[in-house]
Amino acid sequence: MSKSIDELVAVMARLRAPGGCPWDHEQTYASLAQYLLEEAYETFDAIQEADQTGDTANLREELGDLLLQVVFHSTIGSERGDFSFDEVADGVTQKLILRHPHVFGDANFARAEDVLDSWDQLKADERKASGKVEKQLESILDEVPVHFPALLEGLKLTKKAAKVGFDWENADQIFDKLTEEAAELKHAIERGEKDNIAEEIGDLLFVVQNLARHLDVEPETALKKTNRKFRERFKFIEDEIKESGKTLEDSTLDEMDALWNKAKGRSA
Repeated sequence: MSKSIDELVAVMARLRAPGGCPWDHEQTYASLAQYLLEEAYETFDAIQEADQTGDTANLREELGDLLLQVVFHSTIGSERGDFSFDEVADGVTQKLILRHPHVFGDANFARAEDVLDSWDQLKADERKASGKVEKQLESILDEVPVHFPALLEGLKLTKKAAKVGFDWENADQIFDKLTEEAAELKHAIERGEKDNIAEEIGDLLFVVQNLARHLDVEPETALKKTNRKFRERFKFIEDEIKESGKTLEDSTLDEMDALWNKAKGRSA
């Protein structure tokens, strides 16, 4: 390993050792799970920031925090005799080599889709060859974890279904479905069917997610960008109103809407 990685592993081992940090020493796989998830989301956010601004300083820091979680878990694994950081790194290295036969072997793939198909097949072959007792799946969709965030879960579910031909043929058909679902939602609202309204909104979001997939847009990333855009434009409204000596509560919707359009013009 590199000097930097060796030093990081050594520091983590020292923190976990007797006389080290009491908090670090108490942690387990389970207790660290929430931090791994938090760091992954913060890294995701840093990627959006870097993509928008070109500044990668925060991304570098968040990747370091994410790497720390891997080293932390590996240190616990080493102490327990489960696995070491070297074994984790070696495992993913071998996986990359085995699943890229078009780079490290004689296979020839012309399209990115062929690479993904090969990856899935090789993954299945590896599981079978490992001799591990696998849970019997009642559905191909059971491979998608139920604890995924909703947008990611929907994306994974529909990708699985699409692989066996259960999918719209084109984006125009999905637009037709959007119109249908919007009409059903409007009908539920008109009838005051509260439970049905929630279901219809879910259906509408599900169709939008499918449209994103067909257009090769990652929906979580797209929504994150929109959320960031909303933050920036609304902050502009707040700043402008504060500059005028007023508060948000004292301002009318028309005033805020005019400032929103001004913010849109600035970012166009």
